[in-house]
Amino acid sequence: MGDYVQVQTAIPSRQKGLEIARSVIDARLAACAQVIGPIVSTYRWKGEVRVDEEYLLLMKAPADRYADLEAHVHRLHSYSVAEIISTPINSGLASYLTWMDEETRAPGA
Repeated sequence: MGDYVQVQTAIPSRQKGLEIARSVIDARLAACAQVIGPIVSTYRWKGEVRVDEEYLLLMKAPADRYADLEAHVHRLHSYSVAEIISTPINSGLASYLTWMDEETRAPGA
């Protein structure tokens, strides 16, 4: 087993989340993607405190796929400064981690 990450990004709509989720799975950059929400985000942007409804997209992948996953999500994201962050997965069910490896590689690789 290798190292694994959970990557998250906040997105403006459910539809955009589903679009990005499908795209990262189709590209084999993540093994699983979940759209959660709506959530309410409070943050400071350009000197103003904002409160907005967003959705959270969680993606699970081998750590060695992170750079490509980040670039792909960033390309599709509608925010100029997108939250794209990675958290290490310290442990997990061995068969799930193996499945993540298999689903993020080209068939037969």
